[in-house]
Amino acid sequence: MQEYDRTSKWLIQHHGDSILRLAGVDDLVSWRPLQAELVQPRQLPDGLIEAVRAGGGEPDLFVLELATYPDARIARQALRDAALVYLDRERLPEVLVLVLHPKGRQRAAASAELASPRGWTSLRATWRVVELWTIPAEDLLASGDLGLIPWVPLSRIDGPPEPILRRCRERIDQAAPESERENLLAVIQVLIGLRYDDERLFRIFGGEGSMIESPVLQRLLAKFERRGMTRGLTKILESRFGVLPDDVIASLAAIQDEATLDRLLDLATQCPDLEAFRAQVALPPSEPASPEEGAS
Repeated sequence: MQEYDRTSKWLIQHHGDSILRLAGVDDLVSWRPLQAELVQPRQLPDGLIEAVRAGGGEPDLFVLELATYPDARIARQALRDAALVYLDRERLPEVLVLVLHPKGRQRAAASAELASPRGWTSLRATWRVVELWTIPAEDLLASGDLGLIPWVPLSRIDGPPEPILRRCRERIDQAAPESERENLLAVIQVLIGLRYDDERLFRIFGGEGSMIESPVLQRLLAKFERRGMTRGLTKILESRFGVLPDDVIASLAAIQDEATLDRLLDLATQCPDLEAFRAQVALPPSEPASPEEGAS
């Protein structure tokens, strides 16, 4: 996922019900975000929400995947998300893929089908895809839902964007709790940057100053920096030792300390082999399959 998708995680945690309304789920009674603790971090869905809908009954589970652009990886991620939640909860979730911005003629897949090599087993999944740029901005503004306001810059705006974005600023000033105001101003600027390159539009929401003051954006920037270091580390190791095992990739993705990543970048360029690197990262050595295992 591109870096803009990370900005949306805050919105999932604080206004996940608004994202569901983009897909037509407008009968929620209550909702709460769930901790995505299903598997290793690189396989986690962007968001997992439990929601009670009108009429009662067992709460629904919604998986949210936010993609900056239509991408071939969306199908793999959506299918993986559905399978992971099913394995963890023994319930098949409702999967929503929200695509933020178009890219040429590409379209996000709404289904995927897998077949085993011999064709004995097949697996098919479908999900809901919402293309944000097809939703009229006026509909989002008219909803009265504060959580929909940050998405307005990426929705369908008929005419110049400035008047619409000024109305977004007014809505935030009038309705946002003090604890969320700075974060909303920062998040909407990040999303504006995905579509527009006009300083006047950023100034409507306070410009660079308000973004610097946002705690959520500071955490996001730190995540982007760590993510870039992890990617660089992975590429160095792959260029020297070939395709990395899944456990190595997962362990690198879990490292949050920048000093540790910096040390491992140096090690990756100097270690004689992958096993020497494993020893420094405290990973168990790789074990080739035994002849008996290979024959099973």
